Amino acid sequence: MPYQVLARKYRPTQFQEVVGQAHVVQALTNALNQGLLHHAYLFTGTRGVGKTTLARIFAKCLSCETGITAQPCDQCSHCREIDKGRFPDFFEIDAASRTKVEDTRELLDNVQYAPAKGRLKIYLIDEVHMLSGHSFNALLKTLEEPPAHVKFLLATTDHQKLPATVLSRCLQFHLQQTTPEQAASHLTTILQKENIAFDRTALQLIGKAANGSMRDGLSILDQSIAFGDGKVLEPDVKSLLGTIEASILIDILNALQKKNGTLLLANIAKLQQQGADFARALAELLSLLHNISVLQIVPDISLEDHDPALPSLAAAFSAEDIQLFYQIGIMGQRDFAFAPSPKIAFEMTLLRMLAFYPEKLALSATKPTIATTQSQKEKTWPDIVAKLSLTGAALVLAQNCTLENLTDTKAHLLIKSSQKALAQPNQIQRLQQALSDYLQRPMRIAIKFGDQEQQTPAELTQQQHEQRQQAAKRQFAQDPKIQQLMQAFDATLIEESITTDKNHLEQ
Repeated sequence: MPYQVLARKYRPTQFQEVVGQAHVVQALTNALNQGLLHHAYLFTGTRGVGKTTLARIFAKCLSCETGITAQPCDQCSHCREIDKGRFPDFFEIDAASRTKVEDTRELLDNVQYAPAKGRLKIYLIDEVHMLSGHSFNALLKTLEEPPAHVKFLLATTDHQKLPATVLSRCLQFHLQQTTPEQAASHLTTILQKENIAFDRTALQLIGKAANGSMRDGLSILDQSIAFGDGKVLEPDVKSLLGTIEASILIDILNALQKKNGTLLLANIAKLQQQGADFARALAELLSLLHNISVLQIVPDISLEDHDPALPSLAAAFSAEDIQLFYQIGIMGQRDFAFAPSPKIAFEMTLLRMLAFYPEKLALSATKPTIATTQSQKEKTWPDIVAKLSLTGAALVLAQNCTLENLTDTKAHLLIKSSQKALAQPNQIQRLQQALSDYLQRPMRIAIKFGDQEQQTPAELTQQQHEQRQQAAKRQFAQDPKIQQLMQAFDATLIEESITTDKNHLEQ
């Protein structure tokens, strides 16, 4: 008997065998038990999560000779023929290969005829988003008011490409991605049935590599069995998947923490010697940075794949360092499409982390510390705000803050608690972008609320305005011509009518 791949051999034939889709199974089961059957169902989700499998099981539930049921017998001719794809009243159509409107019209011409053998005619259209616009238009009327003996089951990996008119005519079920734990548990059951030796850690690696697709997980399991000569062991699976050694990534982070470029490049060379996929290495490094960041915020949390070295790294780096490295890593993923080689893209990303690793500046007890460059000599926050390209609410926010501290990558601002409403996220983002543009380097802003010991730019502007106003009043009062006019007409000077000219007063 020819070998049958595991994904087909263990394809679910009953609702209870479907992995990770309890919400969909419950909804369909209740509908079948209560007789609340819609004329069109849409199953959406990524590849390999069970869309067509659920549709086929649902078709059996509707066609079983024992009656409409949530538990088809799998023994009658109808159930067996649907499983084998030979039931005359179950039409499985691949929309990717039948996109033309003529194909759709040919299908619809037969809708009006009664079922040949079963109680219903069931149309399963897979990858329905591949139909052309004209095909959708031809399908709409029938989809809205099909004959009583017709049910439509639609499946797609990209429901956003479906016209809204189609979506509104269907009951939609979104299938979730399978978790690594669910995948590993299902693979364990299969290997026990197949009497194949395995490591549980190997199945956990496969479950993670499946990336939410149960079918992909079964395909990787098939490869692992062949690679391991009938066994599924952790070293073989790691070799097959090209898994990066976590110890090397930990050494890379330690090299960053020590600012040791030689050690950093040596560990990158180790990855190259192992034939590592550098794009995957960067992705796993980002996962480590994520775990470190979580540990910094919630030290007692239990993390999946918790490396013993992570707590010490969480203590060695500041939260700002980890956020900076993570952002540089995310941006570095774009370099792989343009860099001369994946190794260079990975290497340059890490060298960028090293280059931008900020030096810590001491916080003054009385005055803010401002890191300056040759092209930026301003020493106060009002000087900086005056040169920022800001308008509206973001400018008002900047004018009502004082600067507590300024490092190479972060500005710590203080605003009164009574003005907390000014610190809206979108305005903070605008201020952050304007500051980054002015200083010509990526900057982040942290805002605290409390009493301010320094003058804000707004307060300084108001003080300067009042000083100019007082100077103008004195100038008017001392002007001989003004005094003569007031005496001649017995006039009184209305001080509120005096306007100031800053340039004139300074001359």
